[in-house]
Amino acid sequence: MEPGFITYQKFDDPVLANELAEQLDKHHIKYYVAEESQTVNPLFALNKEISIEYSVKINANDFEQVNQLLKDDESEDVTEVAKDYYLFSFTDDELMEVITKADEWSAFDFVLARKILTERGKEISDQAISAINDKRIEELKAPDPPQTFWIIIGYFFAFLGGVLGVFIGWHLMTYKKTLPDGERVFGYNEKDRKQGKRIFYIAIAVVALCIIIRLTVAFNND
Repeated sequence: MEPGFITYQKFDDPVLANELAEQLDKHHIKYYVAEESQTVNPLFALNKEISIEYSVKINANDFEQVNQLLKDDESEDVTEVAKDYYLFSFTDDELMEVITKADEWSAFDFVLARKILTERGKEISDQAISAINDKRIEELKAPDPPQTFWIIIGYFFAFLGGVLGVFIGWHLMTYKKTLPDGERVFGYNEKDRKQGKRIFYIAIAVVALCIIIRLTVAFNND
């Protein structure tokens, strides 16, 4: 993978990943498609099956350009959408949620939601869209809720010498999320990251101590 490339979108179906790749090719946007095991969050890894996903990665600096290109491409298709498409049954407030949380919807749904609102006499200007996007970015920058439960579990496994304590600590201190504009920010607040760092190093030390003890016992028995 080329350096500086980060995941733009993930798919369970390789056909969908290839469709996005074709759109990027059309606009001469550099990309990389990775087939990989589904990323496992150590905090939710217990009893979870590993599946394959297809990640389309692009340069972080291209995120906003690609967002706009995909919307422009979909503008040509929304005129032909069937009237039984589910967005036509949405209320104005529900359509506005599609606009304000565009990162949770496809480019097609965003463009169609805006078109439907316009047809209902509630046109949204480009300036308003820009302001909505800026506000959404600020909302997404906010760290996730405090991870008190997983911090406790992390310390528990760390002092027991469990390797899971290492992974929980590492995740808490390093986890980042990618914003719609390509910026990457820490997912947890500074306090939780510091706790994660302590858990990580305690777990490493305890695991190392356990290994030394086992090797010493085995050596003495020989």
